Amino acid sequence: MKETLTLWWDEALCGIRYIDQTLLPNEYAIAGCTSVDKLIAAIQRLEIRGAPALGVAGGFGVALAARTCAGRSFEEFSRAVQHKAGSIRESRPTAVNLSWGADRVLARFLAATDAASARAAALAEAQAIAAEDTRCCHAIGEYGAALLPDRCTILTHCNAGALACSSWGTALGVIRSAVEAGKEVRVIACETRPLLQGARLTAWELARDGIDVTVITDSTAAHIMRTGSIDAVIVGADRITSDAVFNKIGTYMHAVCARHHDIPFYVAAPLSTFDAAHTEREVTIEERGRDEIAVMGNRTLIPEGVPVKNYAFDATPMELVSAIITEQGVIRPPFEIGALLTRAGTSHTAKRT
Repeated sequence: MKETLTLWWDEALCGIRYIDQTLLPNEYAIAGCTSVDKLIAAIQRLEIRGAPALGVAGGFGVALAARTCAGRSFEEFSRAVQHKAGSIRESRPTAVNLSWGADRVLARFLAATDAASARAAALAEAQAIAAEDTRCCHAIGEYGAALLPDRCTILTHCNAGALACSSWGTALGVIRSAVEAGKEVRVIACETRPLLQGARLTAWELARDGIDVTVITDSTAAHIMRTGSIDAVIVGADRITSDAVFNKIGTYMHAVCARHHDIPFYVAAPLSTFDAAHTEREVTIEERGRDEIAVMGNRTLIPEGVPVKNYAFDATPMELVSAIITEQGVIRPPFEIGALLTRAGTSHTAKRT
């Protein structure tokens, strides 16, 4: 099965190359980014999106800052890079991987004693994050595939595929690995309003790989679960605290319906998405602009003056999660996030937002 690279460092460009996800499925285009401000705009416009991919972007963003910032002294140069890293970290508040990737590369940068070695260290660490993400996704895929029956229909929400990572994917990585293992997997992809990441991106990825996929409206999911035709729900995650899984808006609704119909609800995510430092009430749920809901193409869908609530994410309580599939194995309740990260040797204290 062909690997799809989502974003990478291009030394000839002295910047970042990435698939512009806003153009899919109508156009497959590679964009270039040579400034931190442009990277931030790409992240906020969802040209680059998906928690693991944002972690990679955060790392490459600090490496880009190290290449583009200057100063009369190493201290002044270092302060400029730290300022840019802060801007990257704060460009989207809910997905924890973005700050994790930026902070990890910044730590390597700050350990250097001169500009040349700091730049080299930052880029090396960013490239290591990208390579690790690919390995993590393949491991998640293998662990998750073992949970699935030989013939099954899987419901997924939003896009947790190669486009949301450096490659392969988390939730879709499980599906890809299951298909590679010879299992017969059919996928039901929720359209994922308002930006249709399921219809545009998940369906594009799976159809490209020759995997059976059907798109439904988000509100159809409960009806299909009730018919008994769904064997499992698998989603990704943008942040996992000790008490909740944060993922694309609508995930909580699917988890409630899955529990009611006795369907396993799995979350596929790398350990970099875990945030043991915070609880649900301490995490900011990103709210996005009115036009994402009120306008489609040239057509206005909501009367002028009528307000909207456009939450990008919701929180699913841990008691609704059957298991979390990570690169180190499958975790089942009780989910002791802090102890897990300690055993894994992963230190993650996300910035409070």
